[in-house]
This record gives sequence, C-alpha cells and structure tokens, in this order.
Amino acid sequence: GHRVLLVGGCVRNALLGELVGDLDLATDALPEKVVRLVEAAGFKAIPTGIDHGTVTVLAGGLPHEITTFRRDVQTDGRHAVVAYSTDLAQDAARRDFTMNALYADARGHVIDPLGGLPDLLARRLRFVGDAHQRIREDYLRILRFFRFHAHYGDPDQGMDAEALAASAELAEGVDGLSRERIGAEMRKLLAAPDPAPAVAAMAQAGVLARVLPGSDPRALAPLVHLEGDMPPRWQRRLA
Repeated sequence: GHRVLLVGGCVRNALLGELVGDLDLATDALPEKVVRLVEAAGFKAIPTGIDHGTVTVLAGGLPHEITTFRRDVQTDGRHAVVAYSTDLAQDAARRDFTMNALYADARGHVIDPLGGLPDLLARRLRFVGDAHQRIREDYLRILRFFRFHAHYGDPDQGMDAEALAASAELAEGVDGLSRERIGAEMRKLLAAPDPAPAVAAMAQAGVLARVLPGSDPRALAPLVHLEGDMPPRWQRRLA
C-alpha cells in the first residue's frame, strides 16, 4: 500500500553499467510502518537511523537501507533537521547532485524529477539547485564534489563552473568537518582510476590546503594505490 523506489548510487551505477554497492530505497511510508511491513513479510528490520527516517532491512543476506521521503527543515553545515514527506519532489530536492537524485521502481523504470539522467549520461556533475545553498547545508559536499567528479565526471568537459566557484568560495567550511569524514572522502577520491585532475582542481580552489596542508597535488595523485608510501603526516591527516 506504499510507494518504494530504489534511489541514488545503485540507480546511478546500474545506468552506467558499473558495479552496484549499497542498495538504498526511498518510501512514503513512515519508519514505524516500514518496520511493521518488513517484519510481517519475514525480513529482519534494524532501526539503524530511525530518528532520521532510515531502517536497514536484511534480505537475501544483503542490507537495504529504506528511508522515508524527507525535506530539510534546518541545516547548520554538518547536520540537518528533517521532516517526513510524501512528496518525491521534496525528497529529490534535498539531495546533493542531480545524478544522485534518480529513482527506479521494481520494474527498472527510471524516475527523474530533476533532470539528472541527461547529466549522468553526459557524465556532468551538477549540484541540485543552487550550489552555494547545497554546500552551506553540508560542507562535506565540497569534498564529495571532487570525489564524485573523479569517479563519474568527464575529464574532457571539465568541472561545472558554478559548483567549482562555490566550492572555492566556501572552502573555509571544510575546517568544521571531522577528520573521520574528511579522511573517508579523501580515501574514496584517491581510489578513483585517475584522481589527478580532481586533486589538481582541489588545490586550485584552495580546498586541498585545508585538508592536507603543505601537500603538492603533483606528488599526491600518483600515490593513489600506494597509501602506505604516503608521508606519515599525510597518513595521519587521512586517518
């Protein structure tokens, strides 16, 4: 009796023909109703993030995160106060990039409320709506912008000018992020097949100096698969 859709990375990667990792779903059912429904169907429900609308369901030995449609009520650059919604468009509008605001039903039909599919197929990474606003909601999105471009962007096109400018103008916000969040994003960026263009762009935007002070992007990028050979001070920064 409720709507449930695959969303985000699993849809993005499936459309690109790449490996799918996490299986995330979005629904108009409230979290408590999700728990009752999945348990009645014989699956195990774990309230991993139920305060934020997320229930993890184990099915076929795989975890699936099911999150109720949400809209942001208040953000502070790191955390968000959300309210539940039954409107798919509101849920899509709070996501970071257009290529991550793609949904698919059980038959594989893609639902694209924000025009993210053309961006994905062109490997064009754009923020949803105003880039400055998206970043001010969560400054981690600056690092995610460079990381996602390294993995999914078209290097021949270059980076979205608005997104790059916003990342440079708001780079100071990275200082308020935890080392754990920064380290996780940087490790994922450096795991890209060719992180060098993204790392160079981070340096030019003044972001790299805030993450790894004193680092040289020309030396950093070749160490992508040689993490153990990084200078100790860089390893500590990424730890």
